[in-house]
Amino acid sequence: MDVGFVRAGFEVVAANELDSYACATFRKNHLRPKLFEGDVQENIHSLTSIKDIDVVFGGPPCQGFSVAGKMKPDDPRSQLIFSFAEVVERLRPKAFVMENVKSLGTLAKFSEIRARLVSRLQKSGYSVQIHLLNAKDFGVPQSRERVFFIGIRTASLKSLLPAFRRRQKEAPTLREVVIPLGKPGSPKNDQVCNAKVTFAKKPVLRKSPYAGMLFNGQGRPLNPDGWASTLPASMGGNRTPIVDEQHLYENKPSWVEEYHRHLIEGGEPKKMSVVPSYLRRLTINEVALLQGFPTGYKFCGSNSKIYSQIGNAVPCDLAQTVANVVWAVLSGSLADESDSILEGENLELAL
Repeated sequence: MDVGFVRAGFEVVAANELDSYACATFRKNHLRPKLFEGDVQENIHSLTSIKDIDVVFGGPPCQGFSVAGKMKPDDPRSQLIFSFAEVVERLRPKAFVMENVKSLGTLAKFSEIRARLVSRLQKSGYSVQIHLLNAKDFGVPQSRERVFFIGIRTASLKSLLPAFRRRQKEAPTLREVVIPLGKPGSPKNDQVCNAKVTFAKKPVLRKSPYAGMLFNGQGRPLNPDGWASTLPASMGGNRTPIVDEQHLYENKPSWVEEYHRHLIEGGEPKKMSVVPSYLRRLTINEVALLQGFPTGYKFCGSNSKIYSQIGNAVPCDLAQTVANVVWAVLSGSLADESDSILEGENLELAL
């Protein structure tokens, strides 16, 4: 999210992160901001001692809300959304942005915790909106739905949905993003994934060849002429997405589609050891681009730790879109696009 907010014109002055590898990556790419490493509650006094903050933004851990996890509201990590709220309450910025998984913003299971969070922030003087956005609608070559809790310190806030719709743009295909890197092993694409691809013993079929489970693990094959599916933090092993190099680089017929057709028509699953050599996992360089990280961004840690950092990230272009909307609201420029968004307090941007 920091990459997107900086691109939108904001200056990042402080950050908090628990993971030591993510901290090392942050320091490698951001020389000026203060980074408070460790548990947010242990650093909350230092974080909230900084004055004149315009925006607090972040993405508290989502494992307790994610459909990929156990979806337990009482997971200790789930309580960190309230730590985020405490930082907002203490700093009283003009705006805040909190990102999380889709389920926190949409499922009835989390309606009570969602209502508690919004009520708490409203009592602190914020008009709060919840927006479900898909990265592919904002120029990101990845279908990735995330929820954003956006608050503005004002008496009333009209819907920001028209502002997001005006900023939608077509995303490039996976092929358009990946091919300029060169094949795995080339200078721009040298951080490869060594996890092997084998066939699923009992394939799970879906209508699309790029859904279901045709191979080992949960790393699904990707269509080069479409967008990537959501890149998970569990990449690096057999959950890393798969591409057909002959289809990608040589425009040959998709082997994945042919195998899917074979199974749909009642054919027997292939033996686990005979996967074509041109089926391979996405590299670190490729997934970084699919998340929108700039060329030359430095990551720290082992390959598995880097995959995890990339999968945990908010796509940079999506973060920038959200930051652009917040900037427009705070600066008053959104009023030039449509009817005035703000009613009540007249906010001034003071970076």
